[in-house]
Amino acid sequence: MSVADLGRVLVVIPTYNEAETLEPVVGRLRASVPEADVLVVDDGSPDGTGDIADRLVAADPGVHVLHRTQKAGLGAAYIAGFRWALAEGYDVVVEMDSDGSHAPEELPRLLTALREADLVIGSRWVPGGQIRNWPLYRQVISIGGSTYARVLLRFPVRDSTSGYRAFRRQVLEELKLDEVASQGYCFQIDLAWKTWRSGFRVREVPITFTEREVGRSKMSRAIVIEALWRVAGWGLTSRSRSARARALAARN
Repeated sequence: MSVADLGRVLVVIPTYNEAETLEPVVGRLRASVPEADVLVVDDGSPDGTGDIADRLVAADPGVHVLHRTQKAGLGAAYIAGFRWALAEGYDVVVEMDSDGSHAPEELPRLLTALREADLVIGSRWVPGGQIRNWPLYRQVISIGGSTYARVLLRFPVRDSTSGYRAFRRQVLEELKLDEVASQGYCFQIDLAWKTWRSGFRVREVPITFTEREVGRSKMSRAIVIEALWRVAGWGLTSRSRSARARALAARN
């Protein structure tokens, strides 16, 4: 597909110990959407992922790498990638995992939907979405996390924890990226919720999510706990502000 009408597109791929998966994922991505550039954000991977990224950069002018000195979390890596994209003048910024769980071949569907939206989320939990080779407990965590956010935040998105998404530049320019301190699942919820609350158009399109075949998942109990308490805090704060606003309107 042509993405010329969307402007310059950058796919941000954060990595930490993804030496076995990075090169094939980038290859598939460049084949699926040749017009889209790629930025690998490597957090000092000790397994040589950064060296592989350097090799890809040398072979393909559409691939770039941002080396960071230490592992600082998914959210921090994406924020660094977003800032790089804005500084370099990209019009669309895509999030994608480096482990193969997000099929690069589905990116054209997200970009097509972005023509009528400001944020498009690749969703596992809308009609047509699928999960492959994921253990039941991970499905429960994912569905439960999105449902928890939808109820507490009154947020009409079914897969707010998905890490496969495309933003228009205007969204990232308006959001206060300095205030996005959360990581993991919570980072994805935080950014999508802020986008929706700011009045931007948010759409979900179905994707097929495939469990990684090599390497280890970065999911941890700490990430889940962070999501629970942060979302609860945001929900309470939001409802409190709404209540105060209604009381003030009633007095006036």
